[in-house]
Amino acid sequence: MLKLSVLDQSVAASGRSQDAAIRQTLALASQCEAWGYHRFWVSEHHSHPSIVGSAPEVLMAAMAARTTRIRLGSAGVMLPHYAPLKVAEQFRVLDALAPGRIDLGVGRAPGSDGRTAQLLNPDRHASDNFPQHVMELQAWVTGEPMPAGHPGHGVYAYPSAATSPDVWMLGSSDYGAQLAAHLGLPYAFAYFITEGQGVDNAFNLYRANYRPSERNPKPHATVCVWALAADTEDEAWALFQSRARWKLDRNLGRIGPLLPPDQALRGYNASEQVAMAELRASAMVGSASQVAGKLRQLAGRLQLDEVVIITWTHEPAAQARSYELLAKEFSLTTSTHP
Repeated sequence: MLKLSVLDQSVAASGRSQDAAIRQTLALASQCEAWGYHRFWVSEHHSHPSIVGSAPEVLMAAMAARTTRIRLGSAGVMLPHYAPLKVAEQFRVLDALAPGRIDLGVGRAPGSDGRTAQLLNPDRHASDNFPQHVMELQAWVTGEPMPAGHPGHGVYAYPSAATSPDVWMLGSSDYGAQLAAHLGLPYAFAYFITEGQGVDNAFNLYRANYRPSERNPKPHATVCVWALAADTEDEAWALFQSRARWKLDRNLGRIGPLLPPDQALRGYNASEQVAMAELRASAMVGSASQVAGKLRQLAGRLQLDEVVIITWTHEPAAQARSYELLAKEFSLTTSTHP
C-alpha cells in the first residue's frame, strides 16, 4: 500500500505576515498526523521572500512537542553551511524529543543565492567537501567512533540514546543519487523542482549502484512531488493559479509572496503561454480521485512505496483540505498504525 508523506516549506502569502506561515506549518503537521501521513518534512531556505522556513531544526522541535506518531524530518539541511558535528548534535537532541521519529535529510544546494551562502559560511569550497561531511555526519549521528588520525577521533555527538536519526540524501540530479548509492543511504528526488526531468536516470543510477549498509540493506527511494486536490476539479485548477503565477514570475526574476487565485491572473506573452500549457499538462491537480490516480501511476512507474507531497495554496484552509482529501482517498487514517 502506497504511503503518503508531506513536505511543507512555510510559504509566504500576500496579505498575511511571514510569521503566520511558520505557525501554519506547525498546525499542518498536527493535522497530517491525525490524517495518517507517514512523514512530515520541512525545508531550509535563506533570504527567500517566498519560502520563509529558514531553520528546519527549530521547526522540528516545535513539531515534536505537538505530535506523537508521525516521522519528522528536514528536506533538508543544507550541509555546506554548517559543521557536521553541530548538525549531528542538533538532530540527536531532536531524537531525544521524538525517539525513533527523526529524519535528517541533507542536501548540497545552498537554498539561497551565492552572496547569502557566503554569509552563512565564508568557505567558498565548502560544497567540495560535501561527501566527506556526509560521512562524518553519519558517524556522529549514529554514534560510530571516528577512526584514529581523524580530527574528530574521540569526539562524540550527544545526547546518546537507543535510537538515532535516519540520514537521507536529497537531490534533483545524478550527483545525489550516486552519492546516496555509494553511502548506502535512502534517497529523495526533488521531482517538484525539475518537473520530473531526470528522475528515471537518477533512480536507475541509485538502484544499480547501491551499496548495502547495515542500517539500509536495500535501496529506499522516494520523490517529492507537487500536488493539489480540491472538492471539484474546477476548484483545484482555480487554486492552482497562485502557484502558476509564482512560477512564471520567478522565470522573470520576480520572487515574492503567493498571490490569491483571483489576483494571480495576468497577461502572458507567447512563450509564457507555452510554459503555462506545459505546466498544466504535467501538474497533479484535480479532484481527489484524479490526483490519487496520477500519484499511483507515478509511484507504479518509478517502483515506489512512498510519495512525499508538497502543496502550495494562498489560503491555509485550501492546503489542509487538499491533504485531507488525499488522506481519505488513500484510506490513510484506517491503514496507518502508530
